[in-house]
Amino acid sequence: MDLKLNLKLKPSFFFSFLTLIFLLKSPGLVSASNPKCISTEREALLTFKQSLTDVSGRLSSWTGPDCCNWNGILCDAKTSHVVKIDLRNPSQVVNSDEYKRGCLRGKIHQSLTRLKFLSYLDLSSNDFNGLVIPEFIGQIVTLRYLNLSSSSFSGEVPASLGNLSKLESLDLYAESFSDSGTTFALTASNLKWLSGLSSSLTYLDMGYVKLSGAGETWLQDFSILTKLKELHLFNCELKNLPSSLSSSANLKLLEVLDLSENSLSSPIPNWLFDLTSLRKLFLRWDFLQGTIPSGFKNLKLLETLDLSNNLGLSGEVPAVLGELSQLKYLDLSANEFNGQINGFLDAFSKNKVNSLVFLDLSSNKLAGTLPESLGALRNLQILDLSSNSFTGSIPSSIGNMLSLKKLDLSFNAMNGKIPESLGKLEQLVDLDLMANTWEGVLLQSHFINLRSLKTFRLNTEPNKSLVFKVPSTWVPPFRLELINIENCQIGPKFPMWLQVQTKLNSVTLRNTGIADTIPHSWFSGIASEVTYLILANNRIKGTLPQNLAFPNLNTIDLSSNNFQGPFPLWTTKATELRLYENNFSGPLPLNINVLMPRMEKLYLFHNSFTGSIPSSLCEVSGLQILSLRNNRFSGSLPNCWHQFMLYGIDVSENNLSGEIPASLGALPSLSVLLLNQNALQGKIPDTLQNCSGLTNIDLGGNKLTGKVPSWLSKLSSLFMLRLQSNSLDGQIPDSLCSVPNLHILDLSGNKISGPVPKCINNLTAIARGTTNSEVFQNLVFVVTRARKYQEIVNSINLSGNNLSGEIPAGILDLSYLRILDLSRNSMAGSIPGEISKLGRLETLDLSRNRISGAIPQSLAGISSLQKLNLSYNKLEGRIPQLLKFQDPSIYIGNELLCGKPLPKKCPQDVNRRLL
Repeated sequence: MDLKLNLKLKPSFFFSFLTLIFLLKSPGLVSASNPKCISTEREALLTFKQSLTDVSGRLSSWTGPDCCNWNGILCDAKTSHVVKIDLRNPSQVVNSDEYKRGCLRGKIHQSLTRLKFLSYLDLSSNDFNGLVIPEFIGQIVTLRYLNLSSSSFSGEVPASLGNLSKLESLDLYAESFSDSGTTFALTASNLKWLSGLSSSLTYLDMGYVKLSGAGETWLQDFSILTKLKELHLFNCELKNLPSSLSSSANLKLLEVLDLSENSLSSPIPNWLFDLTSLRKLFLRWDFLQGTIPSGFKNLKLLETLDLSNNLGLSGEVPAVLGELSQLKYLDLSANEFNGQINGFLDAFSKNKVNSLVFLDLSSNKLAGTLPESLGALRNLQILDLSSNSFTGSIPSSIGNMLSLKKLDLSFNAMNGKIPESLGKLEQLVDLDLMANTWEGVLLQSHFINLRSLKTFRLNTEPNKSLVFKVPSTWVPPFRLELINIENCQIGPKFPMWLQVQTKLNSVTLRNTGIADTIPHSWFSGIASEVTYLILANNRIKGTLPQNLAFPNLNTIDLSSNNFQGPFPLWTTKATELRLYENNFSGPLPLNINVLMPRMEKLYLFHNSFTGSIPSSLCEVSGLQILSLRNNRFSGSLPNCWHQFMLYGIDVSENNLSGEIPASLGALPSLSVLLLNQNALQGKIPDTLQNCSGLTNIDLGGNKLTGKVPSWLSKLSSLFMLRLQSNSLDGQIPDSLCSVPNLHILDLSGNKISGPVPKCINNLTAIARGTTNSEVFQNLVFVVTRARKYQEIVNSINLSGNNLSGEIPAGILDLSYLRILDLSRNSMAGSIPGEISKLGRLETLDLSRNRISGAIPQSLAGISSLQKLNLSYNKLEGRIPQLLKFQDPSIYIGNELLCGKPLPKKCPQDVNRRLL
């Protein structure tokens, strides 16, 4: 609850009361109907007006002889003296166009001091663009009410305000909403001037005024205001909270105290409990520590207590708070409270006068089951127990809380049932039961009287069983605006109770077992209001309606279903469309840029779309991810890309032909490029080196020719390079060794010749195991399921080429290497004797080469090794006995190898037997 905002929108009863008393004391104080304006005061007001900038013309009535009839001016009907100036911004919707137009700007002229009877001055919610509060305001000693809040003043609060000895209300709230974009700071490094207001001031708001320079005596300075009833010091950069007050301090009349959003970093002090007139106490975001003291029992008039977001308050929620009979609002959220709440709730149940309407204990460490005494909170309207560790079922006494409007039990460990008594809550508007492990059955009786329900959130773990068992024709009493149900059994039918929900603005029905068709009329019914449409992970079949307009739709996720038919020709402002893993077919619309001009993420993979990829996608300027994998697209990839935020392209596993478009090099943000398993031909375009942020490249399974580009070394963020199964030739460029973040290198199945570069040990990411998780996450975002790539992190595959030479010794420095495949080449030499240095190796394939010499004994020392193939080489000698691989096919084709598991005996074994 933002009390300051409420104050701006609706003046408190306290102010209304003050104004009423003031008017009653001056019965002749009315707006004059006849010209009575005193000429000197009229001239003072006109001079004041001339110093202001009035864009909206709020002061257009300030003409003519009678200033008492001007807007914002009030005169005493008997004396004609100006007693009130109210130039508060008429619009209180901050930063709206109306608010900005309504702001007065400019200067405040000293002519105001000529108004010798002025008692009320309100210049709040204007924009004085960093103007220092004028010293001369302290000369208007007749003032009883002064409001300069939210008007972008800056500098030091003038000490001259201490001269206003009659002042009853002072509002200097300094949050700035200036149209200039600058944040202005109002400070008060010396508070001694407050002593001049000690006998009159009842209301003081210095929110956002920086008091960090006021020293450790700041509280003592405020306590001199003996008649003060409200003190607001919200976000004032206070750094300490005194543990005690001097005997001379007197705040006995204080009814409202707000010290929120400071850095008090202390326990709750005991002097608070001497303020027995307190009705409202706000100490949120103050980094308070320790437990809640029992002294709260002294604050018998307390109606509002906000200790939220301190993060350090701990211990159990004490029963003493349940004994406060006047308490209406209690917020202890976002702290470290633990244990059960039985004692706390029991205290409320014993309390004869139970006024509590708001209770927020969310985001703590509370545990245990919810007791039946919860139902004793019969007047409660808001109950938030989310993000704790509560277990068990919802108590059946919940049905006694007939005033309840919001119930939030989300993100707990509740593993029981939802009682039918929930259906008694006719006032319930918001029901959130997300992120628990509910079980059982939900019947019609669970919802029978929920006439006011607008938002409904419910999910459980996928392996739990929570089933909706209501008649297929049942029409509920509610019309929801938001529904979020996940991992609960609603289907297989799309029930009537969902079909009638046509006022929805947010829909999530994920993994609910629906295997039915959805009537086109339902989509049409929600089209005008819906912003989120998520029907993922069901078995929904049938087609989607065509040619619908969804003016507010942001996210569409119909993935992992059995939808079929053409791409929906929906006109939307959606930024994300997920239709993957369905049976959609046919071409994409040529005008997709017109239908979905704000599209940022387009996921269409695993469908049966055909035709060419429309070039109009190049005109979707906000497009970030394009994922069309595993469809039947044909033709060439559009060559129209230009500079915008596209960072992921996945068109793999299609029937694309032609060359890789050179215009891809005009995408400075491109990070993931997956074009594999197509029929692309030609050379890898040099323009790709302009995409300096590329992290993942997969061009495998095409018909590409030419050499492995040497400019790849410029891509310092490159994480994965896969060029396998093409027709690339030439040698592996030494420059490839200098790619510092490369974890996956696959050049297999090409026509590459020459040796493996000796500099291969310079692949530092594999040598040191440095992993950039953000880079891999980019890949996950694009392909959604990146497991096949994750399994080959830290791998080198150069198989199926024409490589020659020996295995370079530098490869042994790649200590984090998991997969090494050099098979099907013409490599010679021996297996390095210190191969055990590759202590994390899981796969080693050196088959079908010309490698000679003995199998090193150290190979047995690689405990992580799971796959080994040394077949068809020129290896010789005994197979080391410590090797755990006993499949003969691993060693076959080496005529000079002997020993188990091969049938060939070694000569020394034969000689030993003869002896």
